[in-house]
Amino acid sequence: MKIIVAITGGSGMIYARQCLDALLATEQVEQIALIVSATAEQVLSHEAITLPSDKRIVRFGNDNMFSSVASGSASWDTMIIVPASMGTVGRIAAGISSSLIERAADVMFKERRRLIAVVREAPYSLIHLRNMTTITEAGGIIIPASPSFYSRPESIEQLAATITERVIAQAGIAMPHYEFEGKEVKK
Repeated sequence: MKIIVAITGGSGMIYARQCLDALLATEQVEQIALIVSATAEQVLSHEAITLPSDKRIVRFGNDNMFSSVASGSASWDTMIIVPASMGTVGRIAAGISSSLIERAADVMFKERRRLIAVVREAPYSLIHLRNMTTITEAGGIIIPASPSFYSRPESIEQLAATITERVIAQAGIAMPHYEFEGKEVKK
């Protein structure tokens, strides 16, 4: 599997690092194209997050419109935007391709491939909701970075993993994860 991971300037870089770690932990992933926006670089530094390095990760500049991820003839299976800023979501929803991240998303839609956007914003404005609806209608998957508490996480890493596990599952990759086993409540 060949996966594009795009990191934009929203807060929540822990999700980006965890997604890369999870993708690298599976043999299903043969290559990762990594695109990091300029603002994401600043947020990574501010949040003190270091991204993993591996021979399967090929990094592309966000201005490199001549890269393979900008072309439908290159067979990238899935694109994960994590975190996805609302500015990026808006430009993708409008079909604007002024950066490699936006162009790669556009390619995923036109080629009917999987696009997952891990949005990190609160509260949502009506414009945000409409842009997320447009992406969903185009075939994209929106995953709000809203962690769950069913697993009773004991650390920020465990809490963030409740989202990361969902992202990896939506990418079509099997990995161990928490499964809620609700019980019937008798009245």
